[in-house]
Amino acid sequence: MIPSIRLYSQQLANPVFDNPKDLVSWMGAIQAQDYAMSKWAVGIRLKSGNLQTVNEALAKGEILRTHVMRPTWHYVAAEDIRWMLKLSAKRIMAANDSYAKGRGQDISPAIYNKANHLLEKILANNNHQTKQEIDEAFRKAGLETDERQSNRFLTHAEAEGIICSGIDKNKKITFALLEERVAPVKELHKEEALAKLARNYFRSHSPAGLKDFIWWSGLTATEAKQAVSFIEQELITERFCAQNFYIHQSCKEEKVTDILHILPSYDEYLISYKDRTDVLKAEHQPKAFNTFGLFRPVILHDGQIVGNWNKAVKRNALSISMEWFEQKTKIKKALLQRAEERYLDFLSCETCREE
Repeated sequence: MIPSIRLYSQQLANPVFDNPKDLVSWMGAIQAQDYAMSKWAVGIRLKSGNLQTVNEALAKGEILRTHVMRPTWHYVAAEDIRWMLKLSAKRIMAANDSYAKGRGQDISPAIYNKANHLLEKILANNNHQTKQEIDEAFRKAGLETDERQSNRFLTHAEAEGIICSGIDKNKKITFALLEERVAPVKELHKEEALAKLARNYFRSHSPAGLKDFIWWSGLTATEAKQAVSFIEQELITERFCAQNFYIHQSCKEEKVTDILHILPSYDEYLISYKDRTDVLKAEHQPKAFNTFGLFRPVILHDGQIVGNWNKAVKRNALSISMEWFEQKTKIKKALLQRAEERYLDFLSCETCREE
């Protein structure tokens, strides 16, 4: 039951969205740590579309890539970024400072403020800049920095709502001023924001437990319980394997057969849950992810993670290799071919061939 409902709620069975903005808004957020792979995480959940479709949504600023919720990259819909940052900014900045101190970098508020003011000057008038260009501007302004310290400045500025993702330049990500990139929207009170975050999560990730929601959102246990209470009339509580799961009333359960996807690394189907044993046997989990937070590309068959996949270029042609967790695994050749063709078609747009 759990895998079949998740396939539909996560838009991996009968997807209903045509464009990335609506899909990301439905999902609440999509982890985007691996930039190239994360575009496939969006594309695989659309009714149709290719890499160019996702690239255009990013270029237009309809979806943004920034550090939000947990201190890692996520895609969020542009209209959601401000209220989501208000819920998570303090945690992200605290984690950012902790990372810095753990590596011998104790950055003072005055230095952060100096970096923020420089960013506002550097990026003004829609002057989207790569990290390398920003680092050079920092040095010219007398703000000496290295790779790690530069990352701390940028993450801190993202959390404060000063910068967000800009338009890619020569295949490199850029940063832009949030106020220039995203038009003002109605501000949400904290209670409204918590309810919206819970609704976004449970409608797109059901069935899920409270611990899953806490993990995904980065909220404290108290905040998460409060968020769930705000939408409790929209949730159905079911008990599986001695655990309580919430299912959003919009979700449906239908029989799942012959659904196979090659999922990207860090895909929401795995990473957005604290407990992953419902879709991946415990003995196979080290093949899909490790204790250091590395998540590998995996194969999804009828709701279960059954193997790994990789891509390679041979004789100027892209090919897909697959490896099964269990030797007895048997999957129809037509399903494997369809999954591979869909990924290659996604990458095949004329302007995307170098991705």
